Amino acid sequence: MGSSEMDTVNSMNRRNAVVGLSQALTAGVMGLHPGVGFTATQGPSLLRLCFEQADVRPWRTREGTGLNFSLINAVAINVGVRVEYVPLPWKRCLAELKSNAVDGAIGASFKSDRLEMGAYPGGKTPDASKRLYVERYVLVRRKFSAIQWNGRAFSHVDGPVGTQLGYSIGEQLLSMDVLVDDGSSSIAELLQKLMAGRVSAAAVLGNELRYWMRQEPKLADKLEVLPQPLVEKPYFLMFSHRLVETSPALANEFWNSVEQQRKAAPYRLIEAQALEGIAP
Repeated sequence: MGSSEMDTVNSMNRRNAVVGLSQALTAGVMGLHPGVGFTATQGPSLLRLCFEQADVRPWRTREGTGLNFSLINAVAINVGVRVEYVPLPWKRCLAELKSNAVDGAIGASFKSDRLEMGAYPGGKTPDASKRLYVERYVLVRRKFSAIQWNGRAFSHVDGPVGTQLGYSIGEQLLSMDVLVDDGSSSIAELLQKLMAGRVSAAAVLGNELRYWMRQEPKLADKLEVLPQPLVEKPYFLMFSHRLVETSPALANEFWNSVEQQRKAAPYRLIEAQALEGIAP
């Protein structure tokens, strides 16, 4: 991807991003972030961060656009580091984090077994104030199908519930004795499986589903979202154990800056506009 493609907000129009981002929030994201070559605190001047090679709108896309990159780019400038973004399948991204092949993984919800793979801000009990964003899982079904979710329990389940491969919602469903089909690598594949009747319902991220319902009218005609969300949770930038052990001051400064930049007026504005842009 060329720098002109990465620097233009127009490349995000089809993905419902917003116009008018500042220079700090629109730096290129599929290579080296154009920051300075030193750190405010002792630590490496370059951080390699992996992210899922899939669209999770409006937070990120496989091409390397979205709100997560805008936020992290602003943090990198504030802290004084460069960032290299590495797109990978999600399971491999976490495996690379565990092996210290990358310095961090973008967009990880909390799961206790992921503590073996890397570190959350706040440690074993993540500090939600240091989150990148909050997202919810919803249950979508074919119209007139029987499956129900009342916010506490399922009923009239007549087949497996589909999820995307490696997503944390799968374990939650299994803990409720729900049969899970986690063989879909993307939401597009999962929704096609639902339309074909191969799963009774699908547990998907709410904002990404809103995007698809807006882009594909046939989905809105044939599918419906149940009113009670399955779960809402914060998502974090995880750092590798090696980075936290060798450069704890840098890790903490970066996490603290995530909170500061996320609460800052420029980012809050583009986040609100992006979320509004994907509404049906």
